[in-house]
Amino acid sequence: QAQPVESGGGSVQTGGSLNLSCTAPTYMYSKYCMGWFRQAPGKEREAVSVISSVIPTTYYADSVKGRFTISQDNAKNTLYLQMNNLKPDDTAIYYCATGPKGASWRRCPQVGADFAYWGQGTQVTVSS
Repeated sequence: QAQPVESGGGSVQTGGSLNLSCTAPTYMYSKYCMGWFRQAPGKEREAVSVISSVIPTTYYADSVKGRFTISQDNAKNTLYLQMNNLKPDDTAIYYCATGPKGASWRRCPQVGADFAYWGQGTQVTVSS
């Protein structure tokens, strides 16, 4: 079954940078709302950042504000997450999400349950 595909994860030291990419099939890609979520071992999945090119708007978790930047290239059906000044607490599997339920020109959901399609995830490990 087709799904979004993430790439760009890896291992870096504290203060390093990574740029995650997520390419989705055309029928899955959404200008209305797409997002990045992450799950660390033993923790619940959390929203990192979401974006809507239509509204337009972005959301960032407080823990990543000022360090992460989300963007979309609609011509390439690709979602990005530029991560700078990485910290050990950023260590997690990062997932791309699309297929937003209830998204519109006024609403871009920020909850994982509101997204229908998920990538397989890409591991990000930050060492101190």
